[in-house]
Amino acid sequence: MQIQLSDHFNYSRLLRFTLPSIAMMVFTSIYSVVDGYFVSNYAGKQPLAAVNMAWPVIMMLASLGMMFGTGGSALIAAAQGRGRLKRANEYFSLIVYVVIALGFILLGATWFLMEPMMKLLGAEGNLLADSVFYGKVCLVGLPAFMMQMFFQSLLITAEKPQLGFYVTVAAGIVNMILDWLLIGILGMGLFGAALATDFGFLVGGVIPLFYFARENSSTLRLGRTSWKPYALLKASFNGCSEMLSGIASSVVTLLYNYQLLRYVGENGVAAFSVIMYVNFIFFAILIGYCNGVAPVISYHFGARNHAELKNLFKRCMIIVGVAGVGLLALAQLTAPLLSKIFVGYDAELYEMTVQAFRIVSFCFLLSGFNIFASSLFTALNNGFISAAISTSRSIIFELAFVLLLPLLFGINGIWFAIWGTEIATMIMAAIFIIRKRNVYGYL
Repeated sequence: MQIQLSDHFNYSRLLRFTLPSIAMMVFTSIYSVVDGYFVSNYAGKQPLAAVNMAWPVIMMLASLGMMFGTGGSALIAAAQGRGRLKRANEYFSLIVYVVIALGFILLGATWFLMEPMMKLLGAEGNLLADSVFYGKVCLVGLPAFMMQMFFQSLLITAEKPQLGFYVTVAAGIVNMILDWLLIGILGMGLFGAALATDFGFLVGGVIPLFYFARENSSTLRLGRTSWKPYALLKASFNGCSEMLSGIASSVVTLLYNYQLLRYVGENGVAAFSVIMYVNFIFFAILIGYCNGVAPVISYHFGARNHAELKNLFKRCMIIVGVAGVGLLALAQLTAPLLSKIFVGYDAELYEMTVQAFRIVSFCFLLSGFNIFASSLFTALNNGFISAAISTSRSIIFELAFVLLLPLLFGINGIWFAIWGTEIATMIMAAIFIIRKRNVYGYL
């Protein structure tokens, strides 16, 4: 039986409904993970460092697609909850057209800025050339990547999470096969990695576009619309926390790279690359769950069903808490194996990576609560609080800690920065949740 947004959710139904969203996020994270594996093992640690220098720029731009996806999803689901289906489709169509146009504009603008940005971050010589080259080839697929990020939320709102899962799996498989063929067999190095990623973007972004452009069995269809600046501003504001989180994550990654180049050189950047690859998958589980449950919260908020909001809040807090403990245990157990898969060919780099990963993994205990808190307020159409939580977590706290703690603890201070960030964010999120409990009725 198909699960609908209007249903009552127990643990089983919540997990079944959000599983496609979790899978979508995991397979999306596979793009960079698979690239990293093949680049590291077939091209070496300097090209691996180059990928980690350029990739945050691509993710920073693609986060605009996530912004419109999560923010627009909250707006559309709330309209559906109030029975305004025609308006929901008009919102949907307008946002799709804007995201496509924005993707091509950003592609052209960023093409000429890639080299100056890499220089600013300290890349020189071959590292600079490799970073710019990889980044520019990936930019070609940016419009499709933005659409893929956008549709991850909208397919859930359209009550078609399974379709999103199948599309994302297909995109991930295309990316993996092409990585194996272009890098492993044909020896095309960074160009092969970027090209494989672009083809994955095309599968993930274009197939949903064709689905919604035709008659379908979902609640949404792409069609005629009108210029609605209020809707765009509302969607942007609702989803700005997710956008800021994506941008901030990319900015912080660039700062980590800068600090690591200063303290330990390219080995530090390569070790951090491995940690980020693995964390992409671990965090994808938490983010996927929160993205999956957000339209359900938005629907019941729009329907003024406070009893179900309380039910959802309680169950979500328990789920993210249990998931955090499980991810920490998994990370501690698999740190040597995962590090060996990526950098087993270099003993010094391997030891550095294992130690760093085990330190960083303790953040999973708290990160799920913080991600859910930001997602909760996005779903409740309170973009201000959501943005405050995500901005503090992803920019203010992390920038402060990554600049300060290395002065006290050296290289380990860079890894400790993530702990401080999650602790400070959880305190802030708890204050907001307690203060707004009577306004929204989730407690």
